[in-house]
Amino acid sequence: MNVSEEIKRLHDLHLAGALSDAEFAQAKAKLLGGINLDKPGTSPDADAASSPTNDLVQEFNRLRRSRNDRWLGGVCGGLGRASGMEAWIWRLVFVLFTLTFGFGVVIYLLLWIFVPDEEIGITKNEY
Repeated sequence: MNVSEEIKRLHDLHLAGALSDAEFAQAKAKLLGGINLDKPGTSPDADAASSPTNDLVQEFNRLRRSRNDRWLGGVCGGLGRASGMEAWIWRLVFVLFTLTFGFGVVIYLLLWIFVPDEEIGITKNEY
């Protein structure tokens, strides 16, 4: 069932008296993904900036490979810093994934390639 059919069904329920005005508006907003049609240009939720999905994206964007805590590429040190866990735990996870499933090395290599190195913090004048 597509969105227009769902909205028509909600409208029919509203006309039949099964849904109040507030319930109809809430169901329609939920169906449309939280888009507020009454006030164009406003954000759908005031709490959208603090949603768990948005927090996860922000944490992933902050992920950097460590320059200080590294054995190979600094991936485990960076994951440890981003997650708040010790780097040795991440190293153990990668070893266990490699030994049991065989794809721990592949994940590590992909993170080594795609996760940027952390900034050194040296300016041009400090050379």
